Amino acid sequence: MEKIIQPMSGYLAFVLCILTALAAGYAFFAGWEVAGVILIVLFIFITKGIMIVNPNHARVLTFFGKYVGSVKQNGLLWINPLYGSHRISLRANNLNGQTLKVNDKMGNPIEIAAVIVWQVSDTYKAVFEVEGYQQYVQIQSEAAVRHLATSCPYDRMEDENADITLRDGGEKVNDMLEQELNARLAAAGITVKEARISHLAYAPEIAGAMLQRQQATAIVAARSKIVEGAVGMVEMALEQLSRKQIVTLDEERKAAMVSNLMVVLCGEKAATPVLNTGSLYQ
Repeated sequence: MEKIIQPMSGYLAFVLCILTALAAGYAFFAGWEVAGVILIVLFIFITKGIMIVNPNHARVLTFFGKYVGSVKQNGLLWINPLYGSHRISLRANNLNGQTLKVNDKMGNPIEIAAVIVWQVSDTYKAVFEVEGYQQYVQIQSEAAVRHLATSCPYDRMEDENADITLRDGGEKVNDMLEQELNARLAAAGITVKEARISHLAYAPEIAGAMLQRQQATAIVAARSKIVEGAVGMVEMALEQLSRKQIVTLDEERKAAMVSNLMVVLCGEKAATPVLNTGSLYQ
């Protein structure tokens, strides 16, 4: 588990380095060679412990293979010169995932990609729990996107009873992806700040057929509305003709009138009228 430590300020060590360097030079100049060697060794010892930690960076410290702690304090610092130090960035990173070709829940081949914003939250896990946390993030992110695609249908044309689809899920789909990524990357001390689907489409080999299917579905839905409206208009016309006693029609004439009105109202092109110059029954 991560352990935060607070090292000494490095400014005092920096001053001591300057003083020991000057003292060593004076000792050699005065002929005190033993004292000069000791001062040089002390200078190297102090200098090796000085380190600079930049903003949004950290150092993971070890002592002969044992984890000592992590330094997240910024500035000029001084640590035990015998400590090993591993530099790690705490800044947010963008992962623009590559477009993956995978089958959705219904078995249709689709193309999907995601953009992920992640950040190191536990330096101990990031350094010691996984081998190369950046590569770990990339591979696990790809696995999570693939799992999401196989868990949901592309749209409701394939599964009308689906609670969530990739196409219409919106924020729910993004939340599902973010939760799964956090669960997968927790072992590496990584926190996912945001995850969004950046590309979603049918694979090229079925894209044309699916487009035709969508167009057919839209046409059928539009025709259904047109027929529903046309039936209402015909019903209203017959009712008003009967109520106002404009003309009396037998059942055969009513059927002919209904047929003509439905053709006019439901036809794709404007109807061409035929004028009857005789009586109603000629």
